[in-house]
Amino acid sequence: MRSRLLACLAASMTVTTALTLQALPAHASPATSPAAVAVQDDLLDRLAAVPGLTVVSETQQSGYRFFVLSYTQPIDHKNPGKGTFQQRFTLLHRSTGAPVVLYTGGYGLAANPAPSRTEPTQLVDGNQVSVEHRFFRSSRPEPADWDDLTIWQEASDEHRIVQALKTIYSGKWIQTGASKGGMTSVYHRRFYPDDVDGVVAYVAPNDRVNPQDHAYDQFFAQVGPKDCRTAVEDVQREALKRRTAMVALLEQDAARNGYTFTRTLGSADRSFEMTVLDTAWAYWQYMSVADCASVPPKTATDAELYAWIDAVTFFGFYTDQGLDYYTPYYYQAATQLGWPDLRFPHLRGLTRYPGLYQPNSSIPAELRSRHDPRAMLDVDQWVRTRSERMMFVYGENDPWSAERFTPSRRDSYLYVAPGANHGANIARLPETERAAATETLRRWAGVSPALRTAQAADLPLDDMLPDRRTR
Repeated sequence: MRSRLLACLAASMTVTTALTLQALPAHASPATSPAAVAVQDDLLDRLAAVPGLTVVSETQQSGYRFFVLSYTQPIDHKNPGKGTFQQRFTLLHRSTGAPVVLYTGGYGLAANPAPSRTEPTQLVDGNQVSVEHRFFRSSRPEPADWDDLTIWQEASDEHRIVQALKTIYSGKWIQTGASKGGMTSVYHRRFYPDDVDGVVAYVAPNDRVNPQDHAYDQFFAQVGPKDCRTAVEDVQREALKRRTAMVALLEQDAARNGYTFTRTLGSADRSFEMTVLDTAWAYWQYMSVADCASVPPKTATDAELYAWIDAVTFFGFYTDQGLDYYTPYYYQAATQLGWPDLRFPHLRGLTRYPGLYQPNSSIPAELRSRHDPRAMLDVDQWVRTRSERMMFVYGENDPWSAERFTPSRRDSYLYVAPGANHGANIARLPETERAAATETLRRWAGVSPALRTAQAADLPLDDMLPDRRTR
């Protein structure tokens, strides 16, 4: 997952930092016209009228205004008296009359968020609201009651933000997200179907019956050319056959980088096995058929095998330090979302830890929980039968796309990008499908089908996917 949120250009002008809206002065350069000042002040005044909303910072660039915001949310929407917490989100403002894209990443925002645009934001030339998921980074109640981390609670967070900002923005609303963010956008639509006018969910898994994950096993039996599949599986087998030498390399790596294993996997050996189990998955998630030639042969040295697995899967991920940021995700996977339950037939006789490949292995013991399938069964049934204006985009060679949502026939669509991995998007669809998906999105957003979006070269495209190496 390689999100490339670039830093704001040096030319960007920082306007405010760590100020509440009520304390913001008027910001006008000598060249700023009185009319522009009035428009800017009007936006700030209208934001200031939202109870519980605070501006952390603002920058101006390329015809946009970019706000880092904080919003007071109930810890438990069913019990508001339980207390509140501050949820971070950002606002990329173009016009109060333009469409608004609600981007739910499913994880945390960058520590220092910078302006960028998702593909739907670019296609409709809209505003963008990007929400940090509850329990990630600073958007975590203190003390944290993990029972409050549910798909309904997060959907209710987003609902309150949408309702608050609809007092300012008059255009249509589109929700989007990729991977866990795509799932999050679906869940919001399930519980608050009137909040937005359409959803574009990218590579969103739908693990509705966790023990019946045959689709994943079938995927790995068919993905890509046979010789490439075999080469990747050979790497996994060779690594496990050379366990003693490979674990020694991991322990040396851990000593250099300060990695520990006591809070999560429990030992370097368990961490090593988890990483090797994850290697075929990571290869097809991040890479492509074009990378098959890079897979090392069975005759590769220990160091060569270690280096290749590290480049693809990253040995630092299944450590206490690598997993800390992802704890809320693994907790949600264990309790509600489900996970890929693979059989690994090609590794029989080489593994040591039955049941290791599941989310409870990756979180502290006190957070390990029993899975409740009811939430995913409910969402799946609703999407199939009652949902409207939902678009799903998957990658043909992406493992996470093996178990997909099935949209209803109510102005809803499913597209699969040929040969694409977890970075599949509308731009990677065949020309006819790309045009149809774009027209549908723009229709939902209330903009012209022939819209030609401005080239904002200094606002990068956000692929909406976190990078497990950087947080």
